[in-house]
Amino acid sequence: MRLRPANSDDIDAIAALHVDSWRRNYRGALSDAFLDGPIEDDRFAKWMGRLAEPNANAATTVAIEANGALAGFVHTIFDEDAADGALLENLHVRHAIKRSGLGTQLMAASARSVMARPTPTGLFLTVLVQNTNAQAFYEARGGTRSAEEVWSSPDGGSTTRVFRYVWPDPSVLL
Repeated sequence: MRLRPANSDDIDAIAALHVDSWRRNYRGALSDAFLDGPIEDDRFAKWMGRLAEPNANAATTVAIEANGALAGFVHTIFDEDAADGALLENLHVRHAIKRSGLGTQLMAASARSVMARPTPTGLFLTVLVQNTNAQAFYEARGGTRSAEEVWSSPDGGSTTRVFRYVWPDPSVLL
């Protein structure tokens, strides 16, 4: 497995993995109509916007298998929150290889990107209240649940609850 910065050649594969992950894990939080239809165009547009041009305020790292296939990715937005720092906005691993350690490696890549900044900050993310597997994963990696928030989803106006997890010192993820 090779980790590298994402580029515009990765847009299709990242969008496809993002769609698959949301379809598997976001049922009940997002509408079925969205998950079964327009999510593909929505995620493609999101990743096209993020990766078509370099952005110094964010980093996306991809994990590439020996055969060239995308295995996972992580997207971090720097200086997103005055108190908690950088937002680890997306972390997705191909379903067939979950529990292989790749999620931990991708979280470490996110932490390294934050720590390499001129002024390193903490790191945080949000996770659906219903996604107890992800919560256990983040807690096992030293994340602390700090708040419960409302997330306005991209499916046309619905909202759902999420927990915020924080790492004031992202070096614990290395």
